[in-house]
Amino acid sequence: MFNRDSILECMRQESYRPLSYNELKDVFAVLEGDDDLKFSKVLGRLEKEGEIIKTRKNKYGLPEMMNLVKGVIRLNSRGYGILKPEEAERSEVFVYGKKLNGAMDNDRVMVRFNDRGNDGQRPEGVVIRILSRANRELVGTFKKGKSLLQVIPDDSRQIYPIYVKSSRKLKVNNGDKVLVSISSWPEKDKVAEGKIIEVLGARNESGVDFKVLVKKHALRTDFPDAVVEEAKRIAKPVDYEASDKRRDLREWRMVTIDGEDAKDLDDAVSIRKTEQGYQLGVHIADVSHYVKEDSKLDREAYERGTSVYLVDKVLPMLPVELSNDICSLNPHIDRLTLSCIMDIDQQGKVMDYELCKSVIKIDQRMTYAVVNQILRDQAGSDLMEKYKDLIDDFRLMHELAGIIRKARMDRGVLDFDFPESKIITDEDGIPVEIKKADRGPADMLIEDFMIKANEVVAEHLCKKEIPLLYRVHEKPDDEAIGKLNKVLAVFGHKIQDKKVSPRLFQNILADIKGKPEEQMISLMLLRSMKHACYMPQPLGHFGLASPYYCHFTSPIRRYPDLIVHRVLSSFLEGSMSAKKKASLEKKMVLFGEHATMQEMKAEEAEREYRDIKKAQYMHQFVGEEFTARISSVQPFGFFVELENTVEGLVHISSIADDYYEFNDRSYTLLGRHTGRKFAIGDEVRVLLVKVNVIEAMIDFELT
Repeated sequence: MFNRDSILECMRQESYRPLSYNELKDVFAVLEGDDDLKFSKVLGRLEKEGEIIKTRKNKYGLPEMMNLVKGVIRLNSRGYGILKPEEAERSEVFVYGKKLNGAMDNDRVMVRFNDRGNDGQRPEGVVIRILSRANRELVGTFKKGKSLLQVIPDDSRQIYPIYVKSSRKLKVNNGDKVLVSISSWPEKDKVAEGKIIEVLGARNESGVDFKVLVKKHALRTDFPDAVVEEAKRIAKPVDYEASDKRRDLREWRMVTIDGEDAKDLDDAVSIRKTEQGYQLGVHIADVSHYVKEDSKLDREAYERGTSVYLVDKVLPMLPVELSNDICSLNPHIDRLTLSCIMDIDQQGKVMDYELCKSVIKIDQRMTYAVVNQILRDQAGSDLMEKYKDLIDDFRLMHELAGIIRKARMDRGVLDFDFPESKIITDEDGIPVEIKKADRGPADMLIEDFMIKANEVVAEHLCKKEIPLLYRVHEKPDDEAIGKLNKVLAVFGHKIQDKKVSPRLFQNILADIKGKPEEQMISLMLLRSMKHACYMPQPLGHFGLASPYYCHFTSPIRRYPDLIVHRVLSSFLEGSMSAKKKASLEKKMVLFGEHATMQEMKAEEAEREYRDIKKAQYMHQFVGEEFTARISSVQPFGFFVELENTVEGLVHISSIADDYYEFNDRSYTLLGRHTGRKFAIGDEVRVLLVKVNVIEAMIDFELT
């Protein structure tokens, strides 16, 4: 009998050689008629998915046995592509523009190796087949030429213009932002063609930036009516006495600590002193109790993958009936939770722990700002009186967080201290102020406690051999380390290729602390690392120097956390059967790939929108002077950062007093005749000369 698994297993045999269709039929004893038709469909589906390949001689085999690799290709605005293979152990493949053969950014493709690469360099290849297209619609700018109409994609990684025809139904002006549907993809000798399906508005029109962002990143805004109706039906208090076995923690003193504007409160903490040290409780909203597997809510949450936090608005993963109400740990109301209760000693080691389904009642909804005031002894008498029953708890939390953080630092955790900004907008979403965000002790202690709970849950379920979605952060590859070392050498540092460890990175971060090059090197260290992702294997978290890590603490806003909750609940209930384990193991790969992709999309949208809002804010200051510091020096000029964290470019062509040359040994620009030098950390006076809001580009000149 044949199926996709048996066919793949046959081809993975060492003795297998590429076979024709009829030869494979003989191997599996396929009969003429219905069997033959089914066999043909299975082979066709495997070929379409890229699991197998048919050669020019019409023989079937595995891609990896034929010098081929499949994966997702990411394009660069310069016109080349980097293939990220689906097999984690394979290295990335470089593809020159002429060898993309019509592949667009994020397409799933098959690549043939041309050069295997050496000395840590990426191998090179050519796209031979496009397995699936990622871009059916694109946002761009309408350009009207003498004889051609084009849409130039806003995303610079989409390197192909889309040719369109004039529309009688839609009024579109030159320069308008539009949404175009692709009807014909680019090929080796063929342009991309499409149809404008929506006019988003003129580029500087109010609100167009948000419309463009939503369409560009395919973000989901409103919830379908059926999903909202389902949320309303289940968002009702539960009879806890008659519910499944839960530990009653309603008499425990506990609080939530979040930002002032937060409405989706999914984590609470409790603490008490013990003989050996501390008992820390991390209590997380039991979203899995309400969002059942394969329900309308679940399918919608899966598609979204994560909440998207934009400057002045949130696109939640779950409807507000859940995210802001029944699942949110609002004060003085009974709530269902999953609790991780840990006994921690004076060295920050977890001596014992309990994972349980629980019911809690929050005493106070606290904010970072208020707790920071209390811990910094800046709170006035009114605040101290109001929270007098909790003051000792906050100080105990601060004490324990310091111990936990020190233990993490001792094992080599990486702590990038990038300045973050807070963008304040008015009721219309117009930015009115940008300032550095205050990351105080309250922010840090919640982060420390959540990390500890994530580690405990991940290690517990791993050792119980329960299928799980882990948060994985692999160590940098050889090529990334090679590029990084070229920069580090300028400042007297080096990472040994064979000794790549979090501690080496930590030592460099400690050494550059407070130096002019701190921000640039920190950023390059960060960029040298792989993006964290979700995988079913516990491959560890490099940045946290943690062997076991998962996301357990934010199920209201992240789908992977909801998966972890379902798995943990099933285990605690004793309903994790062998059949269920096998089913989960098959699903985890798909869950991980989709969640990672949605997370990256959300992060990109959030970063892009912040940059747009910064550009909007700075537009009013064109023609004004500022004091700034040089944050990065490049061959084409240098970037400067203002006190409010806004960055912009001083292009080399605008420095008119001399010819400047880039020194790649010292990362400086040096005047050929005057000897004038621009280096990282230098303070300069600059004039704001140009702001492109849509593209979030800010240009300065030296005064």
